[in-house]
Amino acid sequence: MSQQCNLKINLSGRGHDYTEEEIAAVVEAMKIADPLTQGKYQSDFERRFAQYNESKNCFAVSNCTAALELSAILCRLKPGDEVILPAHTFCATAIPFARTGAKLVWADIDLDTRVITAKTISPLITNRTKAIVVVHLYGLMAPMPEIMELAGRHSLMVVEDCAQAPGSNINGVKAGNFGDFACFSFHTHKNMSTLGEGGMLVVKDDALAKLVPGLRHNGLRVFDYPRERYWVPAMSNVDFDIDNFWPYNFCIGEIQCAVGIKLLDRLDAMNEDRNKRARKVISALVDYPELVFQKVPDGYYHGYHLLSAMYDGAAYGRTSHDFIEMMAFKHGVKVIVQYHPLYRYPMFIKAGFGQANCPNSDRFFDNMVSFPFHHWLMEEEVDYMIGCTRDTLNSLRGR
Repeated sequence: MSQQCNLKINLSGRGHDYTEEEIAAVVEAMKIADPLTQGKYQSDFERRFAQYNESKNCFAVSNCTAALELSAILCRLKPGDEVILPAHTFCATAIPFARTGAKLVWADIDLDTRVITAKTISPLITNRTKAIVVVHLYGLMAPMPEIMELAGRHSLMVVEDCAQAPGSNINGVKAGNFGDFACFSFHTHKNMSTLGEGGMLVVKDDALAKLVPGLRHNGLRVFDYPRERYWVPAMSNVDFDIDNFWPYNFCIGEIQCAVGIKLLDRLDAMNEDRNKRARKVISALVDYPELVFQKVPDGYYHGYHLLSAMYDGAAYGRTSHDFIEMMAFKHGVKVIVQYHPLYRYPMFIKAGFGQANCPNSDRFFDNMVSFPFHHWLMEEEVDYMIGCTRDTLNSLRGR
């Protein structure tokens, strides 16, 4: 008979709630936006994001996967090329680059920070390597200065997957300002969500940035010659931005952009709330070294999209499954496991990407736990979760 799990703290699929001001902005856009996509709100969102992130060439898109697709296209990858990326990430990081026909090469993570580093990337570079995809996982940025120095020495393109790290920074330089491309997510789980889906692409090179609007929207553009009658031969033109490369439709709606504009006003405050909560949980559990949280290097600001840890109960003959089982079935706290190494998934195995030498990725995944950490989690729920965690760890120690 299966155990019954009466949850007191669930793992929410909604990263945050919306304020009355944000709801009002949505309602206003519903009333006045014309058109309802590719309009004023999109332009304002892109401009406002550029100001917030101190970036140029920002393009709002339907989701982060679309931003990654555009990055893969603009890297001009082809069969025979190689792309280095972490396997400890969500599958959307890798799929756009696999679609190009390039070979995926899995880089291991650092066991303390749980992100890839120049040290884990360097041995994988060959004369076929064309790009590195770096994921700022859980809200902590990878060591971009060292990675960019390595990429520069080998003339490699760098894509930052910033899906979980809007507002995170290294010595004040925000995520998305290091690589050639940066991809942000406004999915329902994220630190800010534009009503469930949404994304942003940042392009460093001005010439490449000029290709994005057409690639994003079916090759659509204005006619590049004067016309006496605006409707002749048609309202707009359609052409290739990259010769013989068929464009996509990655457009985002005006309503989503309207709420995104408002959310940028409080993203830093929400990130700081997550920081304070993470520090509270971690400090309350400091007497349990078997629960190892992500290490934050000096000068790094962690966005704490998620609060994950590695449970090492070997000294007590216990595993992470024991921890999760007790948290869920005894205390009603839904702790989970995330980010199966991609080389273990059937899709990547069938595609020929099932081989990897990533012992740290394997060790972390096989022992990881991830706590409920949505922004609207109440303080009394946080206190309850801390108490339950201490009780669980004591029980697993045999006390």
